[in-house]
Amino acid sequence: MKKINIADKFNLFTEEWTPKVIAKSNGQLVKIAKGSGELVWHKHDNEDELFLVFKGQLTLQLRTGNIVLNPGEMYVVPKGVEHCPKAQDNTHFLMVEPASTAHTGDTQSELTVSSDEQKWI
Repeated sequence: MKKINIADKFNLFTEEWTPKVIAKSNGQLVKIAKGSGELVWHKHDNEDELFLVFKGQLTLQLRTGNIVLNPGEMYVVPKGVEHCPKAQDNTHFLMVEPASTAHTGDTQSELTVSSDEQKWI
């Protein structure tokens, strides 16, 4: 494996709320994404989901309150916790989650991206 420049990877795509896989480690996928506005309320029954912000601001809306992440900050949404990511315009963030994690859990919307659409870059 070669070293990865994450900033360079963000320059390779413009789609929002469409994770791109950049690495795999011990069954976990490392993904990057861009976002603006809200995704959709959802949960992952069997997987935790780690978020790390590089640019902008990502609010993880939870039923118990919001977690606001700025560049350099991260949070792990525990499995089974309903959440709705909300991003300022053109927010860049990284996620680490098991390869089995469905983009929006069991919730389907026009923003849901299948595993096949989450391309390696």
